[in-house]
Amino acid sequence: MNRRLGSGSLVIATHNAGKLKEISALLGPYGMKCLSAGSLGLPEPAETGTTFVQNALIKARASAEASGIVSLADDSGLSVAALDGRPGVYTADWAQRQWFEGKPGRDWYMAMGKVEGMLCETGPDTPRDAWFSCVLALAWPDGETAVYEGRVDGALTWPPRGTMGFGYDPVFVPQGSELTFAEFDPEEKHRISHRADAFAKLVADQFS
Repeated sequence: MNRRLGSGSLVIATHNAGKLKEISALLGPYGMKCLSAGSLGLPEPAETGTTFVQNALIKARASAEASGIVSLADDSGLSVAALDGRPGVYTADWAQRQWFEGKPGRDWYMAMGKVEGMLCETGPDTPRDAWFSCVLALAWPDGETAVYEGRVDGALTWPPRGTMGFGYDPVFVPQGSELTFAEFDPEEKHRISHRADAFAKLVADQFS
């Protein structure tokens, strides 16, 4: 058993309001008051790790050290078996592009096309096995940490299907289903997702 959170404030190492809302809803019933790193004016650290665990710990530790409050960070992405686990920690980077006005943005259709193109280059019989990973990292100001890893396995399809997901969801079909994540009802997707798996492990360890 890892060190316990107890109740009180928890910094979510994100500047994304949607992610803060989602995590707050998951942890609120356990007495946690969630604050975002963005609302506290904390900088976003460079994600220089080569694994999901390393990047999640970088973000959690940076928030805990800067705020003096226990912090939670996540790192997640898609891995494709035939591509040696890529894009992996570079999942979002593969969607990165510069718009004409000079502002950075993400084009997920471009990223899905890149994955599909690389698979096609390996041949028509290449297995399309893939999985989504999510790592949640807790960090205390004194340096102690705890890590929880979630995963959902499936396969890639083409062309993309569905409008209810985001990222690579339109090309990912989880095991046991014929629907892509982007065709799932959002509540059902959240129930079986890699993030749900990681949070279930965190809750079991911290609050059971």
